[in-house]
Amino acid sequence: MITKDILIEDLVRDIPDSVGYLMQKGIKCLACGEPIWGTLEDAAKEKGFDETALLGFVEDLSRLQTAGAN
Repeated sequence: MITKDILIEDLVRDIPDSVGYLMQKGIKCLACGEPIWGTLEDAAKEKGFDETALLGFVEDLSRLQTAGAN
């Protein structure tokens, strides 16, 4: 289950397509090879996203997870 508290490394491991999604949202540290530590919420807030955007990320990533399971 995807929540705002999911660790980035768990998110990327569980949903490889999340890398591209997060890059589209401006969380590009994943592409440069620099590890991101912390949660999805930490990464989103660091990039200036508010709670509404964060909840949208959780919903979108949950759909990605479901699509990957099919």
